[in-house]
Amino acid sequence: MLAAEHSPLINVYNSSIPDFGEFSVRHHFVVVLIFIILLSACGANAPAATVTAVVPPTTSPAPAPLPTPTAAPAAPLAILVLPADMDTEASNLYQKTVYDLTQASGMRFQVRNHITTADLEPELKIVIALQTHPDIAALAAAAPDVQFLAIGIPDLVAGGNVSVLAGSSQVEIAGFLAGYTAAMLTDDYRIGMLMPAGDGNAIRMYNAFVNGRRFFCGLCRPYFYLPWDFPQYLEIPAAEDENNYDAFADVLIQKYKVRTLLLYPTIQTQDLVDYIGTTGVSMIGTAAPERIPAGWVMTIQPDTVKAIQTAWTQLLAGQGGMTVQAPLGLSDVDPSLLSPGKQQDVQQILDDLQAGLIAP
Repeated sequence: MLAAEHSPLINVYNSSIPDFGEFSVRHHFVVVLIFIILLSACGANAPAATVTAVVPPTTSPAPAPLPTPTAAPAAPLAILVLPADMDTEASNLYQKTVYDLTQASGMRFQVRNHITTADLEPELKIVIALQTHPDIAALAAAAPDVQFLAIGIPDLVAGGNVSVLAGSSQVEIAGFLAGYTAAMLTDDYRIGMLMPAGDGNAIRMYNAFVNGRRFFCGLCRPYFYLPWDFPQYLEIPAAEDENNYDAFADVLIQKYKVRTLLLYPTIQTQDLVDYIGTTGVSMIGTAAPERIPAGWVMTIQPDTVKAIQTAWTQLLAGQGGMTVQAPLGLSDVDPSLLSPGKQQDVQQILDDLQAGLIAP
């Protein structure tokens, strides 16, 4: 008892003493859980693995060889042969005419000033030659499958594969129209004609000239009386020097007071028309002067463009040996002398003449 009472005091605390065994288990569980969460977060950002399908190789058949291309056949060819010194306006007109025809026919088109046998290619079908190329007959013989149309080439006869434009045999139609037009334009119908002596066609033209004047004005009574009738005419002898032609014109102009003249083509020279142009007298012709003088009313001549257009269908069909008659047309018209309204009247008379509605 005494021993117990005299032992030193021991402080006793009521605080609990931690259980280290339980703490250790919880600690490990938390660490593992955090580690799992971190692994899950890292896995979310990782790219998904892709699986590539492997296609087993197949054997394709070799492609069939392509056919060897062949050149398309060349289009048929038409050649227009013109003189190098042809008037630019006329040259352009002929070129446009034939070009339009070839385009409508699906053909190629070329313009040349000369053609030789070396130019006769297999595709050549038509040759149109104007006022040039006297050896057309030889070329035609070398190319029997080509159609040739010769215009204004002297001494060439139609036959085989050569066609020609007929010479102007329509002197009566031209004379009638000239008489009608001259009477329309001339005071008191004082008209006349200058022509070669002894030419039957010139006489026929003059007689038609008289009829044309009468067709326009009937009795043609003048306002001022003159002691001779109209139309007047004067013949120039075949042996006469061309330099003297103006003296014959003076007889009609000064003595017989003719104010409009019809000139027959074989006596028409540039010097003559230039001289008449200085007198104030008007002129009508059937051949165009190289230079149109003052007072030139119009030219009545074959319409070559219409002749080409008319013959084209037959040439394209391989028909040759034709003599193509060109209709007459008006050209070199001076509107200050023959107004558009009067020209329309004259053109209608020409159409009626060529249709046979008026007899010249």
